[in-house]
Parts: sequence; C-alpha cells; structure tokens
Amino acid sequence: MKKLSILYIIGTLLIVGCSESELDTQPNDRYTEATYWTTEKNAMAALSGCYNALMAEGLFGAATPLLEETVTPNAYNSGNRGGFNVIALGTHNASSGGIIVLRWQDCYKGIGRCNTLLQRIDAAPISTDALKDRMKAEAKFLRALYYTMLEMYYGGVPLILDAPNFDAQADLPRNTREEVVTQILKDLDEAAAVLPLKYSGADVGRATKGAALALKARVLLFEASPLNNPSNDVSKWSAAANAARAVIELPGTGYALFPNYRSLFLPANENSSESIFDVQFSVVANGLGNSFDVVVGSFNSNAPLHAMIDAYDMKDGLPTSQSPLYNASKPYDNRDPRMYQTIVYPGDTYLGAVTTTTDPFKITGYGVKKYTLNDKEPNPNPIIVEGKSETNFMVIRYADVLLMYAEAQNEVLAAPQADVNAVTIYSAVNKVRQRAGLNPYEIPPGKTKAEMREIIRHERRIEFAMEGFYYNDIRRWKIAETVLPGYIYNSQNLPIVTRTFNPARDYWWPVPQTQRDVNPNLSQNLNY
Repeated sequence: MKKLSILYIIGTLLIVGCSESELDTQPNDRYTEATYWTTEKNAMAALSGCYNALMAEGLFGAATPLLEETVTPNAYNSGNRGGFNVIALGTHNASSGGIIVLRWQDCYKGIGRCNTLLQRIDAAPISTDALKDRMKAEAKFLRALYYTMLEMYYGGVPLILDAPNFDAQADLPRNTREEVVTQILKDLDEAAAVLPLKYSGADVGRATKGAALALKARVLLFEASPLNNPSNDVSKWSAAANAARAVIELPGTGYALFPNYRSLFLPANENSSESIFDVQFSVVANGLGNSFDVVVGSFNSNAPLHAMIDAYDMKDGLPTSQSPLYNASKPYDNRDPRMYQTIVYPGDTYLGAVTTTTDPFKITGYGVKKYTLNDKEPNPNPIIVEGKSETNFMVIRYADVLLMYAEAQNEVLAAPQADVNAVTIYSAVNKVRQRAGLNPYEIPPGKTKAEMREIIRHERRIEFAMEGFYYNDIRRWKIAETVLPGYIYNSQNLPIVTRTFNPARDYWWPVPQTQRDVNPNLSQNLNY
C-alpha cells in the first residue's frame, strides 16, 4: 500500500501481524498484537524501541547532528552528505532527498512506537504501577522530542496520538505548529511530574525529570525567539527563562559543567554531570553505533570554514580586533582554548603529524576533533567496530541550559544587571566562560541588554561549535538571511562557493513531496 510511507513503521519490536479476525488460531512462530503485550520483558523491549528510533539517520544516527553544522557559516559539506549542502546553498526543494525526507519519516517512526506503547502498556503485566507510570512518562518525553524535531523544521505537522492505524491516519492534514507545541508541552509536563531525577546501573541514560524540563526550556525558547515571536511578547521570554531556571534549581540532579571541555566529548566521560539527555550509542553492547569518527575524521564532511576560526576570540576573552595578544602573522596563537579542543588547523599536530592547508584535510584545510577519538596523538584504544563509533551524542547538556536561561532572562529585564536570582545572567554566562579557560572570564559589568544579547549569541556559537545547534540558533534569531548568503572561505581565505538564502522560504523546510504524493491533504510551506 503506497500510504504506508506517510506514517510510521513500528518495527519488529512492536509487532506487525495478523489480527484474530483474520485467523482462527494464533501463530506460534511470531508475536501478534494479541500476544505481544503479555510480559513485562516485552513491554520493556517496546520501550527500548522508542529510544532506538533516536539512532535513525534522520535524527541523531550516522553523523547527522554533526553534519547539520554545515548548514551554517561554520562548516562546509562538499559532497552533500545527508542532503545538507543543498540546504546550505539554498537550492533545496520539496523533491530533495536526504535529511528533508528522512527526518519526517524517522520522527514519525519514533512517534508510532511511543503511541503504541502508551496505548498498549496497560494490558501488560508490569510488576508495579510505579514502573508502568515511569515507562509511560519516558514514552511521553520521547514523543515530545520527536514532535519537537518536526515542528522546529517543518512547522505544523499531523498531530497523531494513537497507535498506527493507516486507514484512519494516512490522509490527515497538518495541524498548526501551535497545536503541536501545545501537545509537546503537555507531554513534557506530564513526564516531568513522574520521571526520576537520576538512574543507576543499566537504566542510566533514560529520560529524567531534568531532561523533560530542559527540553521544555528549549521548546519555549524557540517560541520566544524572533522567528516565532515577532511582536517580542515578553511573557514568552519569561516562560522560557522560568523553564531553564527550573532545571538549574532542581535539587538532587548533580548537574554541573564537566571540568575538561575536550574530554567531555569522549566515551570515557559519557553521562557525566553535564549530560542531561544523551543518545546512548554502544557498538560493543548491541552494535548501535554512529559514524562520527569516519565521517568527521576520515571524510572531513563537516569541514570548518574560515569564518568559524574568525569567530573565536583570544584567550583573554577579547576579540582579535581588541586583544593585544593577536598577531596577524600567527593567527592561530593565543585563541579561546575551545578552538584547540574543537578544531584542527594548519600547523596543528594531528595523529602525530603536523598538518598543512591540504593534508590531511583537503576540503577547507580545517578538521574537527570534537566528538571523535582523534587528537594530537593516535588514540591507543579506539572503540570503532566496522566503521562505527560509540560516543554518545548529547542532545541537551547543562551548558545549554545555562545559556538558554541567560538568553531568555536578558530579554525579560530592562538590563542584565537587574537580575537578582541565585543564578544570574552574568553568572550563567561566566560559568561557561570560566570552564572554557578564558582569563579573565568575567564579563565586565554594566552591559546593556543589546550588548549582552550579542555576548550570549557569541558564546552559543563558540561553546556548541560543530555540534549542530547553530543552524536552529540563526533561524530562531532570524539572522540566517544575513549570515548565510555569500561566499564561504577556506583556511587560505580563498572562496569556495556562494550560498543563498531566501527569507521568504528557507526559514522552514518543505514538506517532502514523497509525503504529499500519498497524502494530498498535506499542505506545503510557503514558496516551495
């Protein structure tokens, strides 16, 4: 049936079988809907399926989150891996493949699994009501995350809350983005009320109360930002600030910035004090790995651009134009320590050899070490099996919460120094700068709201460089039309290609044409 492509594939964990009305006897060589939800073990496997959808290529699998950086002024994807380069060039359309198609279908795959669990789990013999309630809360968190990934890229989408039913759901129109966001916030509030603060043992990595509250803060910040709040309704900024502060002030979580920025992104320090919600890759345990080391290290598919290097200040916290430490003849010296822990540049030592403008990174002359095992010397014990790595991807980390709070609260107040909370705008940003190793790290007092806004935006660009978050930042700040168009440059400051951005179209992705072909009730975004 052609309509199968529009919705979601539950997968082998969640049963595809015949109903009792079709057969007089139950098959004994596979599960059916009637026989699957009969043990706690099966229900837990179904919940694992809800999590495993996160590792699909349209979400956080392969090297997708790192490749998203290439749709920004920070990086370049010369081979259009994942379909990101056509978006960066502004030449994508509804028939473009890659991420535009995969994100839609993989999000709905995850939503279908969550909906099935929520609809069926009451029939399963779960050992305690508390465990059953927690499992439901985990599924609601994950459903909210999948819908967040849809509404932040496509806008309104069909809002489906029941288990897959192709006859009932295949022709559904799009709900408004506001209706989807309302459901996301409802799911997150209900999840946060039940989820624990922490887990231990094999349960580490499951959704927590802090994860639900932090995702709520991210959703509300997206709502408050200029893209979705053109009238600058301060109440929206206040809601986002309150949501982020709720995470910061949540007792018993142990959230804190991890001391070493480079080591934060290595497998040895996964699920650290800074981690709020990770995608749990594990090659050794179950073969569920990513392609971070191969795509980033070997293929250089998220090659940093000259503009990314220019964005790094000096180690005294001042821009190159103001710092006495800057020497134009030695442009890579004395920079923000995060540059050396993120970027490989010409003259740097990488895997035991000094790099040049063409070796080993030919595309722009720059490479990335963040989220890879590679650094100055070869890793003596790389955990790579058949080309797969198992470094977790941090969907939300504590530094993000601090900067989300600072950004939202700065828009609430007349001036940043008026913040009298336990964690202030200044202290939140200074914590991130202090961990980075800037000296001095303190932002001078007396900044205006506009000045602090630019400081926070700069900190976000540097702190999360090459992690894939900057694309949504420049969209929600509505500055993509300013920072994306024009030439991009390599390490020798030579032009590579010209990018374009149509502000009347490109702030939102098109609804994939493959979906509209099977469901004519799906409307298209403007100008596609």
